[in-house]
Amino acid sequence: MSTITTTDGTEIFYKDWGTGQPIVFSHGWPLSSDDWDTQMLFFLHHGYRVIAHDRRGHGRSSQTSDGHDMDHYADDLAALTAHLDLHDAIHIGHSTGGGEVAHYLGRHGEDRVAKAALLNAVPPLMVQTDANPGGLPKSVFDDLQAQLAANRSEFYRAVPSGPFYGYNRSGAEPSEAVIQNWWRQGMMGAAKAHYDGVVAFSQTDFTDDLKKITVPVLVMHGDDDQIVPYANSAPLTAQLLRNATLKTYPGFPHGMPTTHAETINADLLAFLQS
Repeated sequence: MSTITTTDGTEIFYKDWGTGQPIVFSHGWPLSSDDWDTQMLFFLHHGYRVIAHDRRGHGRSSQTSDGHDMDHYADDLAALTAHLDLHDAIHIGHSTGGGEVAHYLGRHGEDRVAKAALLNAVPPLMVQTDANPGGLPKSVFDDLQAQLAANRSEFYRAVPSGPFYGYNRSGAEPSEAVIQNWWRQGMMGAAKAHYDGVVAFSQTDFTDDLKKITVPVLVMHGDDDQIVPYANSAPLTAQLLRNATLKTYPGFPHGMPTTHAETINADLLAFLQS
């Protein structure tokens, strides 16, 4: 397996396929780089070099006790891009991965980056505060942690079976294979990392990061996202970015890179080639 070791001794697993302009994918919680398989194969066949890593505590990376916060996530991504000496890279992040990409750009700069795309991403801020009244109450995230701690395996069946892919909507046709793959990825990771990660993705304020970003960013979001509600995320993110294009997908769920891969891949490719 291909890994790098960070300054605090964490081993980060990554995939690196092909040649050409690099695309770096950052996955959502509590999954792994495997969640990008469809996109990686698609862009590989279109002449790009595709790279994806397992976030610390997720997938095949080290199950560390500490460091499950956006600063470490961004630093790990920076370590990977430096190790591979990437230039003119395109960064694509889904959900928590979108927060990771935004914080990486805000914290480490854009010298190695050409463009970015944020898909159903957690910025600017998910949790409700006085300054963010449209956010979700902290109790929502406390409940996620409680369910994870009580029975992670059962919880990781319920999330993809229902809101993540919109399979709880009338007329939806759930894919058992997709549900099982989500469960498989989640259970590969560490309970501690996933528990702490709820705080990382829900309570990190990315406002300052977004204001620093100058490269073109495609903000993609389904308006039926039951995990990261549309109104308090994508439109606000696009307003904070200096060079953003907002693309809204009517009826698409949080897991739209899987459920609507053909549409998402085509729109990403058009953005990359523009």
